[in-house]
Amino acid sequence: MYDPVKDGVAKNVESVVYTEVRPPAELGELVHCFWEMRTLTDLDEDFTLHAVPDACVNLLFDQHDTRIAGVTQLQTTHTSLDLGRSFHFAGIQFFPGVWRGDPDASVDHYVGEPYEGDLPLVDVCVAAAEHDLDGKVAVFSDFVVTLREAGLVEPNPVTAAILDNLDQIYSVADMAEVAALSPRQLQRALKSTTGFTPHDLWKVLRVQHSFRNDYLLLFADQSHFTHSFRKLTGYTPGQFNKTFDV
Repeated sequence: MYDPVKDGVAKNVESVVYTEVRPPAELGELVHCFWEMRTLTDLDEDFTLHAVPDACVNLLFDQHDTRIAGVTQLQTTHTSLDLGRSFHFAGIQFFPGVWRGDPDASVDHYVGEPYEGDLPLVDVCVAAAEHDLDGKVAVFSDFVVTLREAGLVEPNPVTAAILDNLDQIYSVADMAEVAALSPRQLQRALKSTTGFTPHDLWKVLRVQHSFRNDYLLLFADQSHFTHSFRKLTGYTPGQFNKTFDV
């Protein structure tokens, strides 16, 4: 199972809690997790979240200001998000390739403005804000079912095959083989459902996979691994593990 690392919360930061909850089994092909991140008390200084690409699409809901919500996805490099001194966010993280909404509606930066798109994200945000995390998960699960019925999320057999076989993939050609597609078919399929080229998706997936597995399964040597890891995350592997609560 593809299990991307959470975004970087520095180890020296206190009073910030991040929690993930796995979805019910019937949503397991669509949702990696439901999540919540919040401050327990006001912080002494602004908190910066170090966001790392994972090819997932997130629906984000601001539980302090329920007008604020959005669809987010990073591409192939990290970004820093200033969340201020007090915050409470919750969200839905979809596996790569599952989201079928308008790709131009997603953003790769801090979501701080009221949502004005066509999805009922504000209604969901308001409903979730009335509950603790267990209640939010129930609200989010119902919303995913609604999205599935509307065709806005659906299982993606191409990305599912790739994610299920990361240990056997060493190149874009291997990605095409496990997906049972030609390289050209793979290019079209991934671009239309993830927004990524096969090469860019592979760059993201193998660094993410290295957090949970021996990097030598995916990279030719330590130098290649360190270069790729730093380009994606902004840190060497040692610096990242020393700085962030992984």
